[in-house]
Amino acid sequence: MSQRHAETHRKRAAPAVEWALSRSLVDYPDAVRAMQERAAKIADGAAPELVWLLEHPPIYTAGTSARAEELLAADRLPVFRTRRGGRLTYHGPGQRVAYVMLNVKRRGSDVRAFVSALEEWIIGSLADLGVMGETRSDRVGVWVRRPDRGDGAEDKIAAIGLRLTKWVSLHGISLNVDPDLTHYAGIVPCGIAGHGVTSLAELGAEHSMEVVDNALRRHFEHRFGPTTDAATPLESSSVMPAT
Repeated sequence: MSQRHAETHRKRAAPAVEWALSRSLVDYPDAVRAMQERAAKIADGAAPELVWLLEHPPIYTAGTSARAEELLAADRLPVFRTRRGGRLTYHGPGQRVAYVMLNVKRRGSDVRAFVSALEEWIIGSLADLGVMGETRSDRVGVWVRRPDRGDGAEDKIAAIGLRLTKWVSLHGISLNVDPDLTHYAGIVPCGIAGHGVTSLAELGAEHSMEVVDNALRRHFEHRFGPTTDAATPLESSSVMPAT
């Protein structure tokens, strides 16, 4: 059996990942608590893997590598310290956050390859939405070229920040659909100066969140295997089964 066929067989044989959606804004501490509870159950074999789609109220989050000088406006929005990797980022309405609670050990135990798979997931979804996303070898996340802003100009459209506990991932991706991009002025996003941040709406690819979610689910299944609607809400959250 070829490596490609073996990978396809592995995806088909794997249990379906639950897919859940919160329709109202979820406070960040509640989301972190719910993720931790679910990840512990996944690690113990007591619950299936989960992808959780949501939006947060406007906040900044600081990962384990965040630097104080990268918070340019400390009084602009609430700042939450988090144990995910990475530096400072913004979350808010109009941004699709997808928290991925997946067993990375079962998926090859290669964290770099896992991050690359997440990037490819976003890039495939963006292509369906009319935007060409790209990766950079020296920067995590997904980028789009902006020739309208000068030679070599590019903006970030999606960020990735992860934490592993017992080989189960927490946190995940954030894709800018139509957020208030002015909030990024209060930080150095992801610690990367000299580049901008954009969104689908700013690029002229205006889509409803439902259309974005459908693209994300379609390409997640292509990359990671089948999904199924979440059977029950997460504890301490407003998660509802996907519809």
